[in-house]
Amino acid sequence: MKLIQFHLPNLGKRVGIVTRDDEVIDVTSEESPGVLEVLELADTEQVSVGVILADIQEKVATPAPMKFHLLPETGDEPTESEGLTLKKLDVTPDEKVPHLLSPIDSPEVWGCGVTYKRSADMRDDDSEQDIYSRVYFADRPEIFFKATPARCVGPNGFIGIRSDSALTATEPELAYILGNNGEIIGYTLCNDVSAWDIERDNPLYLPQSKVFYGCCALGPMFVTPSEVDDPYNLEMQCTVLRDGETLYKGDVNTSQINWKFEELTEFLMRDNPIPFGTIVSTGTGIIVPNDLPLAPGDTVQIEMDGFGMLSNPVKQL
Repeated sequence: MKLIQFHLPNLGKRVGIVTRDDEVIDVTSEESPGVLEVLELADTEQVSVGVILADIQEKVATPAPMKFHLLPETGDEPTESEGLTLKKLDVTPDEKVPHLLSPIDSPEVWGCGVTYKRSADMRDDDSEQDIYSRVYFADRPEIFFKATPARCVGPNGFIGIRSDSALTATEPELAYILGNNGEIIGYTLCNDVSAWDIERDNPLYLPQSKVFYGCCALGPMFVTPSEVDDPYNLEMQCTVLRDGETLYKGDVNTSQINWKFEELTEFLMRDNPIPFGTIVSTGTGIIVPNDLPLAPGDTVQIEMDGFGMLSNPVKQL
């Protein structure tokens, strides 16, 4: 099952099921106003998310296809549209139009670093030390606190460049969401935006490199584990656009990751209470060259089969 959160004018945040045809079924209820609440209810009742949503659909009378107004790309007068689709919602956030939100309001986001060999090699090339290769081959992974909800954006929201950074880069990653006992209850895409120059100046500056407004983009969908045949065999692509032209394009397969997700979770949860719905981003294997830092006005697109595309414009803070 694939879930989204989206905004409707005058109604606010909604929960939707994305069908195989990318149609969106609104399954919002007072009891479960967000994806996190749906997951918590499923956990409490010890049933699947599908059972919870089927129950909600039974309780809520479904009227004729919902009507709302969409502003067309031309910028002319609003036109009436029937039904919801992922494409119609994949627009610049605006209170006056329906649009996608972050797929889940996770209480915490954690990141994992140097989980791909190419990341270790390229980051050591920029350092006077071999700390990245050392952690790649170590028994303990690099895990760091990444973001709170206020620092995260959803699809088409602005990701940020710190005012004191001259080399901020995108880090496209597969992320998973944790349940109460450390089990994986879902997946999404993550852009772990990082100020590389700050971290390279001194590794002790890592929190400042990683944590700032717009440092984490999530979406477009929350994907349940039943939709993912093998999380260690997924093709990911990343494209950076500048002035409408492709500045950079890269790809990686998650088979190249050096850690099993259960291992990352075990280290994360050692003596560390992790709230339900926490997101863990698993590291990047796509490294944009140093001479192509993000610039205001760029757009970053991260795509994976079955996960959709996470697209975000870049803003100078």
